[in-house]
This record gives sequence, C-alpha cells and structure tokens, in this order.
Amino acid sequence: MSKVDTFRALHHGRLPGDPLVLPGPWDAASARVLVDAGFPALATPSAGIAASLGYADGSTPADEMFSAVARITRAVDVPVSADVEDGYGLAPKELVERLLEAGAVGCNLEDSSGGVLEDPRRHADRLAEVRAAAGDRLFLNARVDTFSCGDGDPERAIERAALYVAAGADCVYPIGAPANVLPLLRAGIQGPLNAYAQLDGESPSPAELGELGATRVTFGPWLQRRTTAALGAIAAGL
Repeated sequence: MSKVDTFRALHHGRLPGDPLVLPGPWDAASARVLVDAGFPALATPSAGIAASLGYADGSTPADEMFSAVARITRAVDVPVSADVEDGYGLAPKELVERLLEAGAVGCNLEDSSGGVLEDPRRHADRLAEVRAAAGDRLFLNARVDTFSCGDGDPERAIERAALYVAAGADCVYPIGAPANVLPLLRAGIQGPLNAYAQLDGESPSPAELGELGATRVTFGPWLQRRTTAALGAIAAGL
C-alpha cells in the first residue's frame, strides 16, 4: 500500500472518541521525535514551520516552505501531510507537482487569503482543479475559515464544506470552530472532519473532540508552543 493510501485509510472506520491524531512537526528533528513516540502520520503546521525559519505566520516564501516539508518527509517513514496555506498563488498543476516533489501525501488549502474569505464557489473550482491534477496521489484537506475570518455561522461553514466535498476534497477542516458546534458540523458535513485542538489544559482533549464528531485532530503550532513554554519553565527554575 502506498503512503497516500495508508494515510487515506487512517481517516476511515474510526470510532467516536478515537480520532486520528496528527501532531505537527516544524523540522526534521521534531518529526523524528513524534514518529518515535508512535504517531502513524504527521501534518506540518505552516505557523510552526514559519517560526522555525524565522518568519511570521503567513510570511514564509513558497520555496522555503516546500524545502522544509521535504526535509521532514525525508527524515521519517510515515505519511506526512503539508499545510501550504492558500497555495502561494501557484497554478493547481504546479502546486501538486511541488507537493509530490516534497514527498507530501496530502495538503491543507485555506479558503481565505490575507484574512479575507474567498468566494466559496471560486475556491471550490480551484479545489476541483487541484484534485484533477493530483488524481488519487494527494489527500486534500479543505480548510473552512468562516470561524477565523468570517462571521462564525455554522450553516455558512456547512455550505462551504458541501461545495468543497463536491469538488473532491477528502476532508474538511473548519478551523477555530467551537467544540460545542462540532456535533452540528458533523451532522451537516459528509466525510472526514478535522478539528483543531488547543493544548492549553482547558480545551477538549483529542478524544473528547472525537466524541463530538471529529475524525481527525491537528494542533497547528501548539506542540511547538508547549515545548517553548516547558523550556521557559526550566530556565526560570520552576
């Protein structure tokens, strides 16, 4: 079975409370640590990689992002999906080629740019072009930014998700959706649903997010932030 087939299979047949947990490495060393810890697949966070390269979130040049993803995929044997933000203005065919060259089995694509939501039908057309260029070689995770950039209306998120699934998205990621909205999103969205976990000691755990309807859970840059906080506590003598 190919890595992308393995990755796709990990999203299906999951029981409530047992979501696929995909931690986010920011470099090759952190990727190896996560694989050694037992995770079956990884999902790079664009914000985490940006920080590791000295950039603000959303400011990483495309070449540097793809190079960072390639270093991570070379360092581990498990499938790695890449957050490539809004696609850096690349044509769908070039975007697919660069992801495959970097060794990624999938990608996140945002439906906002510069904090502004894209027209959902135009974005769905772009997703369809990416799917056509990729065939079954990439797992396409369509991010829905209505909770981070829009009015936070769950119905708008469901409407966007339906367009993206119809365009060929394998999974939908309504980033920033409140935990209490997940059951409504789960009922209205076909296929795998990605939820965002915050490792702050107060937000729902991955298992709890799974109980609420999440198929998979990602952390964005939270693992990196927790590592920084732990080192800060050590430096402070705590």
